[in-house]
Amino acid sequence: MRTKRLLAAAAAAGLFALSACGANTAPANQGAGDDTATSDEATKGTVGVILPETATSARWEGFDKPMLEKALAAEGFEADVQNAQGEVQKFTTLADGMIAKGVDVLVLASINSEVGSAVVAKAKAAGIPTIDYDRLNLGGGSDYYVSFDNVRVGELQGEGLAKALEGKDGAEVIEIEGAPTDNNATLFHEGQRNVLQPLYDSGKLDLVRSQAIQDWDNQKGGTVFEQILTSNGGKVDGVVAANDGLAGAIITVLKKNGLAGKVPVTGQDATPAGLKSILRGEQYMTVFKPIEKEAEATAKLAAELAEGDTAAADELASDSVHDPDADRDVKSVLLEPELITKENVKTVVDAGYVPASDVCVRDLKDVCDKLGIS
Repeated sequence: MRTKRLLAAAAAAGLFALSACGANTAPANQGAGDDTATSDEATKGTVGVILPETATSARWEGFDKPMLEKALAAEGFEADVQNAQGEVQKFTTLADGMIAKGVDVLVLASINSEVGSAVVAKAKAAGIPTIDYDRLNLGGGSDYYVSFDNVRVGELQGEGLAKALEGKDGAEVIEIEGAPTDNNATLFHEGQRNVLQPLYDSGKLDLVRSQAIQDWDNQKGGTVFEQILTSNGGKVDGVVAANDGLAGAIITVLKKNGLAGKVPVTGQDATPAGLKSILRGEQYMTVFKPIEKEAEATAKLAAELAEGDTAAADELASDSVHDPDADRDVKSVLLEPELITKENVKTVVDAGYVPASDVCVRDLKDVCDKLGIS
């Protein structure tokens, strides 16, 4: 099977080359182990992985990359993991190179659905199966998708904010959402509204404004939040921030206005910065997504696809997600996220995702001691 794919890829390489012309910190060794495959070791084949960027989230290089490399090595595969650094053209070029190389499976965490879908079409033409990783390519052709239950992520954010504002009828809420081109951001918002819309409708909470932020840009998010806050007379009682990066930018604005620690802010990704903000009382909650489980599920699925065992792959991907653009259901592996507040920050540290030393900095040592974080 691998030989056939290599021949197909070689035959198509010229076409792909032509089309290409037209067309917060984390531990660097997190999840890496001695069993990571190298090019000198005998493997069952190669799985190509393209990650989207590093500018707005530490997770892709700090967690996903080493954990995917380790999980794929455990399945007997070499991992070619590259990052597009937020550039659509680079994403396309990396994909063309992997397709021409003849990888056995291509795993895509796309910058947007348009470029992701275009890459999937090229891979299919070369006979290479694809997996949408973490983000579903709307309208694309991947038969499999591995992620967390992203609607549930949003519901946890909504539940966290609702709890923080409990008993404060008419509390004014500002929502700062992720990129409108990212389907995950849409799902997060859907989940948030599953919880918060009834509260808005009843008047228990008052939605001031909801604004998506292009490219998940933290600086833009902070600027937009400040503009909304100013136009609302400097008043806000709670903020939905779609991830920890946006939450950090919002907290900076709240500090300027003497509101930090008085206004609950949501988040996501359980970053060191987000966890420190929670321990300081400036951020109310985040969402912990054990990325190692996502990486392991992806590696197992990729291994079955590389062997051509679609029945085994279907058994692993027992969930499904509807792609409204293509009007089809995509076989999926959906993992469960966890709500993190001050009381259970220890969960993330104990799981090995963030070292205690990254969280228990000088001004937080007493807090960490009280919570048993070490």
